[in-house]
Amino acid sequence: MVAPLSLSVARRRITVCQACPRLRAYCARIAQDKRPACRDETYWGRPVPGFGDRRARLLILGLAPGAHGANRTGRPFTGDSASDFLMAALQETGFANLPTSRHLRDGLKLTDAYITSVVRCAPPDNRPSGVEIAACHEHLQAEAAALPRLRAVVTLGRIAWDGYWRLMVDRGVTVKPRPKFQHGLICAPPGAPPVVGAYHPSQQNTHTGRLTATMLADVFSRARDLLG
Repeated sequence: MVAPLSLSVARRRITVCQACPRLRAYCARIAQDKRPACRDETYWGRPVPGFGDRRARLLILGLAPGAHGANRTGRPFTGDSASDFLMAALQETGFANLPTSRHLRDGLKLTDAYITSVVRCAPPDNRPSGVEIAACHEHLQAEAAALPRLRAVVTLGRIAWDGYWRLMVDRGVTVKPRPKFQHGLICAPPGAPPVVGAYHPSQQNTHTGRLTATMLADVFSRARDLLG
Protein backbone atom coordinates (compact mmCIF):
# COMPACT_ATOMS: atom_id res chain seq x y z
CA MET A 1 0.00 0.00 0.00
CA VAL A 2 1.41 3.39 -1.00
CA ALA A 3 1.68 5.86 1.88
CA PRO A 4 -0.29 9.09 1.38
CA LEU A 5 1.60 12.22 0.44
CA SER A 6 2.27 14.79 3.11
CA LEU A 7 0.13 17.90 2.83
CA SER A 8 3.17 19.97 1.87
CA VAL A 9 4.07 17.64 -0.98
CA ALA A 10 0.46 17.42 -2.17
CA ARG A 11 0.20 21.21 -2.24
CA ARG A 12 3.50 21.57 -4.06
CA ARG A 13 2.45 19.10 -6.76
CA ILE A 14 -0.72 21.08 -7.34
CA THR A 15 1.16 24.31 -8.04
CA VAL A 16 3.18 22.75 -10.89
CA CYS A 17 0.39 20.74 -12.51
CA GLN A 18 0.07 21.18 -16.31
CA ALA A 19 -2.59 18.54 -16.96
CA CYS A 20 -5.23 20.82 -18.53
CA PRO A 21 -3.90 22.97 -21.42
CA ARG A 22 -7.12 24.99 -21.80
CA LEU A 23 -7.15 26.00 -18.14
CA ARG A 24 -3.45 26.74 -18.00
CA ALA A 25 -3.71 28.97 -21.08
CA TYR A 26 -6.69 30.82 -19.64
CA CYS A 27 -5.04 31.43 -16.25
CA ALA A 28 -1.87 32.66 -17.94
CA ARG A 29 -3.84 35.07 -20.11
CA ILE A 30 -5.80 36.44 -17.16
CA ALA A 31 -2.56 36.88 -15.22
CA GLN A 32 -1.15 38.93 -18.10
CA ASP A 33 -4.23 40.98 -19.02
CA LYS A 34 -5.31 41.60 -15.40
CA ARG A 35 -8.26 43.53 -14.09
CA PRO A 36 -7.70 47.32 -14.34
CA ALA A 37 -7.92 47.76 -10.57
CA CYS A 38 -5.17 45.15 -10.14
CA ARG A 39 -2.89 46.17 -12.99
CA ASP A 40 0.05 46.87 -10.64
CA GLU A 41 -0.19 43.46 -8.97
CA THR A 42 1.62 40.26 -9.92
CA TYR A 43 -0.95 37.54 -10.44
CA TRP A 44 -0.30 34.05 -9.09
CA GLY A 45 -1.53 32.51 -12.36
CA ARG A 46 -0.79 28.91 -11.34
CA PRO A 47 -2.88 26.04 -9.98
CA VAL A 48 -4.06 26.90 -6.47
CA PRO A 49 -3.62 24.48 -3.56
CA GLY A 50 -5.89 24.44 -0.53
CA PHE A 51 -5.16 26.21 2.74
CA GLY A 52 -6.14 26.07 6.38
CA ASP A 53 -5.60 24.07 9.53
CA ARG A 54 -3.49 20.94 9.03
CA ARG A 55 -5.43 19.33 11.89
CA ALA A 56 -8.79 20.31 10.40
CA ARG A 57 -11.86 18.20 11.05
CA LEU A 58 -13.93 20.17 8.52
CA LEU A 59 -13.20 20.17 4.80
CA ILE A 60 -14.75 23.02 2.80
CA LEU A 61 -14.92 22.12 -0.87
CA GLY A 62 -15.45 24.72 -3.59
CA LEU A 63 -15.58 24.72 -7.38
CA ALA A 64 -12.42 26.42 -8.65
CA PRO A 65 -10.26 29.54 -8.17
CA GLY A 66 -11.80 32.84 -9.17
CA ALA A 67 -10.09 34.40 -12.18
CA HIS A 68 -9.28 37.61 -10.30
CA GLY A 69 -9.55 36.14 -6.81
CA ALA A 70 -7.52 33.02 -6.06
CA ASN A 71 -5.90 33.06 -9.51
CA ARG A 72 -4.57 36.48 -8.54
CA THR A 73 -3.71 35.89 -4.89
CA GLY A 74 -2.73 32.20 -4.84
CA ARG A 75 -5.09 31.27 -2.00
CA PRO A 76 -8.60 29.77 -2.27
CA PHE A 77 -11.45 32.19 -1.63
CA THR A 78 -9.18 35.20 -1.37
CA GLY A 79 -9.45 38.55 -3.07
CA ASP A 80 -13.03 38.74 -4.35
CA SER A 81 -16.58 39.22 -3.05
CA ALA A 82 -17.26 35.48 -2.71
CA SER A 83 -14.23 35.25 -0.44
CA ASP A 84 -15.49 37.84 2.02
CA PHE A 85 -19.01 36.39 1.99
CA LEU A 86 -17.64 32.95 2.90
CA MET A 87 -15.19 34.22 5.49
CA ALA A 88 -17.86 36.23 7.32
CA ALA A 89 -19.80 32.98 7.83
CA LEU A 90 -16.67 31.14 8.95
CA GLN A 91 -15.77 33.81 11.49
CA GLU A 92 -19.32 33.85 12.86
CA THR A 93 -19.16 30.10 13.46
CA GLY A 94 -15.63 30.05 14.90
CA PHE A 95 -13.71 28.61 11.95
CA ALA A 96 -11.89 31.84 10.96
CA ASN A 97 -10.32 34.73 12.86
CA LEU A 98 -11.28 37.39 10.28
CA PRO A 99 -14.51 38.18 8.38
CA THR A 100 -12.59 38.97 5.19
CA SER A 101 -10.05 37.27 2.93
CA ARG A 102 -8.07 39.81 0.92
CA HIS A 103 -4.46 38.69 0.35
CA LEU A 104 -1.81 36.28 1.60
CA ARG A 105 -0.52 38.63 4.30
CA ASP A 106 -3.87 39.67 5.73
CA GLY A 107 -3.45 37.61 8.90
CA LEU A 108 -6.31 35.23 8.12
CA LYS A 109 -6.16 31.91 9.95
CA LEU A 110 -8.58 29.02 9.89
CA THR A 111 -9.21 26.85 12.93
CA ASP A 112 -10.36 23.25 12.50
CA ALA A 113 -11.14 23.88 8.80
CA TYR A 114 -9.37 23.44 5.49
CA ILE A 115 -10.53 24.98 2.20
CA THR A 116 -9.84 23.46 -1.19
CA SER A 117 -11.57 22.98 -4.54
CA VAL A 118 -12.54 20.41 -7.14
CA VAL A 119 -10.57 22.19 -9.88
CA ARG A 120 -7.33 24.07 -9.16
CA CYS A 121 -7.20 26.42 -12.15
CA ALA A 122 -9.70 29.18 -12.91
CA PRO A 123 -11.97 27.94 -15.75
CA PRO A 124 -13.51 30.23 -18.40
CA ASP A 125 -17.04 31.24 -17.34
CA ASN A 126 -16.52 29.16 -14.15
CA ARG A 127 -17.29 26.04 -16.17
CA PRO A 128 -14.65 23.32 -16.12
CA SER A 129 -15.21 20.37 -18.43
CA GLY A 130 -15.82 16.85 -17.19
CA VAL A 131 -12.37 15.86 -18.44
CA GLU A 132 -10.76 18.73 -16.50
CA ILE A 133 -12.63 17.81 -13.32
CA ALA A 134 -11.48 14.21 -13.68
CA ALA A 135 -7.87 15.25 -14.33
CA CYS A 136 -7.84 17.33 -11.14
CA HIS A 137 -9.39 14.69 -8.92
CA GLU A 138 -6.04 13.22 -7.91
CA HIS A 139 -5.17 16.49 -6.18
CA LEU A 140 -8.35 16.38 -4.11
CA GLN A 141 -7.57 12.76 -3.23
CA ALA A 142 -4.06 13.69 -2.10
CA GLU A 143 -5.08 16.66 0.03
CA ALA A 144 -7.95 14.78 1.68
CA ALA A 145 -5.68 11.82 2.43
CA ALA A 146 -3.20 14.21 4.08
CA LEU A 147 -5.91 15.46 6.47
CA PRO A 148 -6.50 12.37 8.63
CA ARG A 149 -8.69 14.13 11.23
CA LEU A 150 -11.48 15.06 8.78
CA ARG A 151 -14.91 14.41 10.26
CA ALA A 152 -17.29 16.49 8.09
CA VAL A 153 -17.47 18.22 4.70
CA VAL A 154 -19.26 21.32 3.44
CA THR A 155 -19.64 21.50 -0.34
CA LEU A 156 -20.17 24.87 -2.02
CA GLY A 157 -22.28 24.21 -5.10
CA ARG A 158 -23.35 21.19 -7.11
CA ILE A 159 -19.96 20.46 -8.70
CA ALA A 160 -18.34 20.37 -5.27
CA TRP A 161 -21.20 18.13 -4.06
CA ASP A 162 -20.46 15.71 -6.89
CA GLY A 163 -16.75 15.90 -6.03
CA TYR A 164 -17.48 14.75 -2.49
CA TRP A 165 -19.28 11.64 -3.74
CA ARG A 166 -16.45 10.79 -6.15
CA LEU A 167 -14.06 11.04 -3.23
CA MET A 168 -16.24 8.69 -1.20
CA VAL A 169 -16.30 6.15 -4.05
CA ASP A 170 -12.49 6.19 -3.88
CA ARG A 171 -12.86 5.18 -0.25
CA GLY A 172 -15.20 2.33 -1.07
CA VAL A 173 -18.38 4.16 -0.04
CA THR A 174 -21.17 3.87 -2.61
CA VAL A 175 -24.67 5.23 -2.08
CA LYS A 176 -27.42 4.49 -4.62
CA PRO A 177 -29.28 6.47 -5.59
CA ARG A 178 -26.88 9.31 -4.91
CA PRO A 179 -28.64 12.20 -3.13
CA LYS A 180 -29.23 15.23 -5.33
CA PHE A 181 -27.59 18.50 -4.37
CA GLN A 182 -29.71 20.75 -2.19
CA HIS A 183 -28.78 23.71 -0.03
CA GLY A 184 -28.79 22.73 3.63
CA LEU A 185 -29.09 19.01 2.94
CA ILE A 186 -27.10 16.80 5.32
CA CYS A 187 -26.12 13.29 4.28
CA ALA A 188 -24.25 10.82 6.47
CA PRO A 189 -23.27 7.79 4.37
CA PRO A 190 -22.15 4.77 6.42
CA GLY A 191 -18.37 4.76 6.75
CA ALA A 192 -17.92 8.32 5.44
CA PRO A 193 -17.79 11.81 6.93
CA PRO A 194 -21.19 13.55 6.77
CA VAL A 195 -21.61 16.22 4.13
CA VAL A 196 -23.63 19.46 4.16
CA GLY A 197 -24.62 21.00 0.84
CA ALA A 198 -24.57 24.78 0.36
CA TYR A 199 -25.05 27.19 -2.49
CA HIS A 200 -21.77 28.64 -3.73
CA PRO A 201 -21.22 32.22 -2.48
CA SER A 202 -20.88 33.57 -6.02
CA GLN A 203 -22.29 36.97 -6.93
CA GLN A 204 -24.91 35.19 -9.00
CA ASN A 205 -26.27 33.67 -5.78
CA THR A 206 -25.55 36.39 -3.21
CA HIS A 207 -26.67 39.39 -5.30
CA THR A 208 -29.97 37.73 -6.18
CA GLY A 209 -30.75 36.68 -2.62
CA ARG A 210 -30.64 33.00 -3.44
CA LEU A 211 -27.94 32.73 -0.77
CA THR A 212 -28.00 35.07 2.22
CA ALA A 213 -25.41 35.57 4.96
CA THR A 214 -27.76 33.90 7.44
CA MET A 215 -28.25 30.88 5.19
CA LEU A 216 -24.51 30.31 4.82
CA ALA A 217 -23.76 30.82 8.50
CA ASP A 218 -26.48 28.29 9.29
CA VAL A 219 -24.73 25.71 7.11
CA PHE A 220 -21.51 26.11 9.08
CA SER A 221 -23.40 26.00 12.35
CA ARG A 222 -24.73 22.62 11.24
CA ALA A 223 -21.21 21.55 10.35
CA ARG A 224 -20.06 22.65 13.81
CA ASP A 225 -22.79 20.49 15.36
CA LEU A 226 -21.63 17.50 13.29
CA LEU A 227 -18.12 17.90 14.68
CA GLY A 228 -19.55 17.74 18.20
